Amino acid sequence: MKYFFLILMIAFPTITFAAETAPDSILIETYQADVTGDGENNTIELKGKLFAPDAQYYQDIWAEIRSSDKEEWKINYGGGYEPKLQFIDLDHDGIKDIFYQSPTGGSGGLYTSFLHTLANQKLKEIPLPEQRYVSGKFEENFQVIIEIIPNGKPIVMDVKDRAEDYIRLGIYNKKGNLLKPTSLMIDPIAFYEPISISESKGYGLKSYQQISGAYHADRLGTIETLWYFENGEWIILQTNWVESS
Repeated sequence: MKYFFLILMIAFPTITFAAETAPDSILIETYQADVTGDGENNTIELKGKLFAPDAQYYQDIWAEIRSSDKEEWKINYGGGYEPKLQFIDLDHDGIKDIFYQSPTGGSGGLYTSFLHTLANQKLKEIPLPEQRYVSGKFEENFQVIIEIIPNGKPIVMDVKDRAEDYIRLGIYNKKGNLLKPTSLMIDPIAFYEPISISESKGYGLKSYQQISGAYHADRLGTIETLWYFENGEWIILQTNWVESS
């Protein structure tokens, strides 16, 4: 009997460990692109580990990059759905950069996004642009004010068609008086779209950032901004406010 219990004690940890072992990696897609600038294509393999065999969510995603002279690099991206790589020269050094996006799967339509350069075989992340000056709040008489750029003309939006909801939530009374200072919900940038600026200037990025009212599904509109990378930083070429229909 003593030996029987000893065998069980040895066997059970082994069984538990096997059950917790992460699933094997999956090759999602293979790309060929010159991302080092040596004139020869690199092999880029986008790989991931699914959360479960029948899941669509990858708990871990990464890219493995090989050069013709057997140099190797790895970029870790975290988790996500339907990951995709694009190879575009966004920093305008004449060498294609590695642009990654993957939906997070949330209701806000947010994507995980990364930009890397491997110019001259040196891996470096390029931070993506961010809107630093966006603010918004409810004002008297069922209006909201949104400020996109410092010292710029604010956007004034009438929200009387949502009055019943805002009265129920205690933001306004029936006369349209603001009952308490309330800020709008400003999401981070949800998605970036590579955009050709011109033949001479090359590519930039267009970002989409959602602003909501009292709750996330109460969408007011989207800030669409066109960015261009110049002298080591992102500059804004154009910003538009697109009101939700």
